[in-house]
Amino acid sequence: MPRAPHSDFPAPDLITTTEALAALCERLRRETYVTVDTEFMRERTYWPELCVVQLASDSEAAVVDAQAKGIDLTPLGELLADTRVMKVFHAARQDIEIFVLLFGDVPKPLFDTQVAAMVAGFGDQVGYAELVSSLTGGQIDKAHRFSDWSVRPLSPAQITYAVADVTHLRRVYDRLCERLGKDSRLEWVAEEMAALGDPNTYRANPDAMWERLRPRTNNRRMLGVLRAIAAWREREAQRSNIPRQRMLKDEAILEIAATAPDNVEALARARGITRGFAEGKTGASLLAAVAEAKALPDSDLPEVPVHRDGPRASPALVSLLKVLLAAKCEQHNVAPKLVANADDIDRLATEDQPDVPCTHGWRADVFGTDAMELKAGRLALGVAGKRVKLIRS
Repeated sequence: MPRAPHSDFPAPDLITTTEALAALCERLRRETYVTVDTEFMRERTYWPELCVVQLASDSEAAVVDAQAKGIDLTPLGELLADTRVMKVFHAARQDIEIFVLLFGDVPKPLFDTQVAAMVAGFGDQVGYAELVSSLTGGQIDKAHRFSDWSVRPLSPAQITYAVADVTHLRRVYDRLCERLGKDSRLEWVAEEMAALGDPNTYRANPDAMWERLRPRTNNRRMLGVLRAIAAWREREAQRSNIPRQRMLKDEAILEIAATAPDNVEALARARGITRGFAEGKTGASLLAAVAEAKALPDSDLPEVPVHRDGPRASPALVSLLKVLLAAKCEQHNVAPKLVANADDIDRLATEDQPDVPCTHGWRADVFGTDAMELKAGRLALGVAGKRVKLIRS
């Protein structure tokens, strides 16, 4: 991740043709890095509607009108797939989801400055505007944050707003690489980027959607119906291109799974289900999914989600581990959220040999090893001045 020098460059180009996009991407593929951002609409659709792609290198910046008549985004896909060029994002997940949908893969290699900022000690919740201000002294104008990016033509103000994020991002990337390199933490970031590189992370699996609803039941038959309904909703929402919650709310799914209706009257009594819905083709399709799940043999039903057995974590020990986490992250100047979450802490408190991320790699060096030492009684916590100190036996 080389340190990227910067220079001033002229106002951004607005790219509206395939030929102009191809020429731009050919130039950018000769660069060591490119900063990337998108503007999209999703309030009324299941699939994100890509409207604008912003790109910048050390020498130029451009705004690509992804909805321009006749434009083919294939050259953009080829740029994003070129492993010789680092792709730099901030809070990359939604952008990557769009590119996986369009091009079938994650941009590679990639660098997410949001994750890098947590590694560099900017805390769990630092926003992009604050990061830009802190690292570069620049200011982000959010006046067009809620623009309707699907309306054409794009205004000069929108274009200026859109390109600002990627031009500032050049300097953010530069400063973070410099800071992380000085602290020997670029490898930490590379490890986190690997976790973002799996395309399946950004593809919804309809048959697994029921797990997100966290059902509180040991009834496998109900879980089978729940799985069927959640999968049905996901596929119908994808087919109709409407948000899944607009298709059927979570509360309705859980109630229908519990009651397992077998006719229109029973379905219409469920929370959030109108008679028109129940009597129409969509309702009939939903009832068919319920009936199919009810007919499954026991062997095909989902297993009850595993809950860890054994005693509950001692609240005092959990609190002590959280203090240790905060102290160690303060010492190493890294965001606690990136090192361990609440579930990790609970498992550290209750399991003899917990296999959690914070017991491996750089996280173990920062926190996990000392957490196990604390549990074993070989490490204590005290206070020195206004800071927590570690007392080793």
